[in-house]
Amino acid sequence: MPFISNTDADRKQMLAEIGVSAFEELVSNIPKKFRENLKLNMEEPYSEFEIAKKMYKLSGKNIPTHKANSFLGGGIYDHFIPAVVDHVTSRPEFYTAYTPYQAEVSQGSLQYIYEYQTMIAELTGMDISNAGMYDGASAAAEAILMAVRKTKKYKAIVAGTINPVYVEVINAYTKSQGIEIILIPSQNGVIDIEELKLSLDDETACVLVQTPNFFGNIENMFEVEKITHSAKKAMLIAVVDPISLAILNSPAEYNADIVVGEGQVLGNSQYFGGPLFGFMATKMGFARTIPGRVVGETVDVDGKKAYTLTLQAREQHIRRAKATSNICSNQALVTLAATVYMVAMGKEGLKDVAKLSTAKAHYLADEISKLDGFSLAFDQPFFKEFVIKLPVPASEIIEKLLEKNIFAGIDLKPFGYENMLMIAITEKKSKEDMDEFVKALSEVNNG
Repeated sequence: MPFISNTDADRKQMLAEIGVSAFEELVSNIPKKFRENLKLNMEEPYSEFEIAKKMYKLSGKNIPTHKANSFLGGGIYDHFIPAVVDHVTSRPEFYTAYTPYQAEVSQGSLQYIYEYQTMIAELTGMDISNAGMYDGASAAAEAILMAVRKTKKYKAIVAGTINPVYVEVINAYTKSQGIEIILIPSQNGVIDIEELKLSLDDETACVLVQTPNFFGNIENMFEVEKITHSAKKAMLIAVVDPISLAILNSPAEYNADIVVGEGQVLGNSQYFGGPLFGFMATKMGFARTIPGRVVGETVDVDGKKAYTLTLQAREQHIRRAKATSNICSNQALVTLAATVYMVAMGKEGLKDVAKLSTAKAHYLADEISKLDGFSLAFDQPFFKEFVIKLPVPASEIIEKLLEKNIFAGIDLKPFGYENMLMIAITEKKSKEDMDEFVKALSEVNNG
C-alpha cells in the first residue's frame, strides 16, 4: 500500500490496544538528555492525491540514464536488462516474499537460490557459492573476516586500486576486530607488486585485489597469486566484475581462495545507487566458514527432489558469540533478477555483453585520446572502464556536459587524482552516443 492515512482516532486506538495513553510512554525509558527536542520542520498533512502529486513532481527531477547519454560507472553500470527479468521478479510470489525460512512453503525461492549459487560457482570456477551478500563492499569485508577465521591471523593486505568505498566498508567491519589493514599503493593504475612483496609475511591472513580494478584496469592476478601463496596460510581474495568473467580468466584459473564482487550488473538497474547485491564463492574446503546461507538440493521422504537451507542454520547467526557473520538473510529479489538474467543471456550472451563493452570502451578511449590535451591516464589493459587525463579540472567538464544532457563520468579528484575523469562503457552505447560524447568534449575544451 503506497499511502497509509492514520487519523488521531486511529493512533489513539492503537495506543490503547498496547496499554499506553500517549506515545511518550513508549520512550519513557530513554533518558531525556538523549532525546531530540527540536521541532521537526514538517509541512501540513497531505491527502493521498496531494502527496502523490507532490512525489511525482519531485521524482520528475531525477534524470534516469535512458533519458541521458551516461558514461557513469565506478561500481554501478548501465547494462541492458531483458524484459523477462522484470516479468519474473514482479510475480507476487517472489515480489512480496520475505525470506525462505520455512522450507515447506518456500521451494520455489529455495530452488532459484540453488540455481543462482550454481551459476555463480560456474562463473567464478569456485566449488561453492552462498545465497548472496548485501553488496560488493560488504562481501569484500566479509571475505577478509572469513580469511581471518580460517587462518587465525590478523593482518589483511588490500590493494590500493580497489574501489575506495570498499575500503571504507572494510575499515568499518574490521576496526573493532583487531585486524590490521595494510593498503598497498597503486603504480601506473595497478597494484605495486614490489610493495606487496615487502608487506607480505607469515602473519598475513589474506591479500585482497580487485580486477578489473577501480580504474577499470586488469591486474596481473597470476603474479599476485604466486606472491600471496608464498606466505604461510595466506589466502587470495579476488574482487571481480561478473560480466568480465565471460571473457577473462576465471578466479579458479589463478587459484583464488575466495571470490566476491558486486552483482548489480547481472540484470539489475542502477536504482540511483541501490539496492545492490554482493556475491561470494569459495573452495569447498572453506565451506564451513562462509558467511550467510547456502541452499542445497536433496530428496524428501518420498524420494522427490527438494531444496533446503544447509550447512548453516539461521539460528547460528543469532548466537552472536558463535556466529561467522551477522548476515542471516540475502538480497533475495535482486539475486532472483540476476538468476533470470544469467539464464536468459546464457554463456554466449554474457560473452557478447563483455566483448561489446570492451570493444566500445577501447574505441571511445582511442577517440578521446586524439583530442588536444586528452590522454589515457594509465598504460594498462582495461575492460569497460578507463581514466582520462584532462587539460582542465574534471568538475568543469562534468558541469558543462550536463548542459548537453551527458553524464561525463566520475571526477577522481576526491580520491586524490587531479584533472582525471573515469569513464564507463557498456554494450548499450552506440557509435553515435560515443561520437556525441567526443564532440562535446572537443567543444568544451575549445571554449
